[in-house]
Amino acid sequence: KRASCGSATTTPSTSTRSMIAIALLASLATVCAFGPAVRSAKTSSLKMSFATAEGAQPPLGFFDPLGLLKDADQERFDRLRFVELKHGRIAMLGVLGHLVQQNYRFPGYIDLEGHKFADLPNGFAGLFSVPALGLIQIFLSIGWWELKGWKQVEGSTPGDFGIKYLDYIKTDEQKAQKRAIELNNGRAAQMGLLAIMIHEQIDGHPYIINDLLGLPYKFN
Repeated sequence: KRASCGSATTTPSTSTRSMIAIALLASLATVCAFGPAVRSAKTSSLKMSFATAEGAQPPLGFFDPLGLLKDADQERFDRLRFVELKHGRIAMLGVLGHLVQQNYRFPGYIDLEGHKFADLPNGFAGLFSVPALGLIQIFLSIGWWELKGWKQVEGSTPGDFGIKYLDYIKTDEQKAQKRAIELNNGRAAQMGLLAIMIHEQIDGHPYIINDLLGLPYKFN
């Protein structure tokens, strides 16, 4: 049970509990976001290099609770770091999209039948309200970016899609710092998006910070 600000305590329904379980299971797919996950180090020195790699930073430091680094090699490490970065980037866009849609909608219509962007709800309900052709466009776009758009630059750091650094980022130290910041932001976004999804299903109050600070908002 969980009581939201200004409302009575509610008990999640069976369908709500199922949605929460699905969200939690989905989070396991991104467990590599909490440390440099890898398959297996053939030497102790290689494992030590993973323990000091970018991403092994405060507050958790080197964090591998599932033992994904056991017997890992560099190729596996790079593959999972690539996946971690991709999930983090998607999660950051997801959190941003959720917040933007709460406060702003595109003008005009989403289809030729007269449905307005402004009429669509936010969150899970918004996804299920998109017309079929719109969903097809979304999935086709995802497929294109996955198979064609997001291509790893050979010989570069994991997650490098060939996008240049900003002009003021010149030294290797500065670039490493920005990559570490991106990793941490992506990890936080994955946890944040998961929390938004769970609390939206519990009582329709996805923005816990607002609830804790007593800042009212209307969701859908």
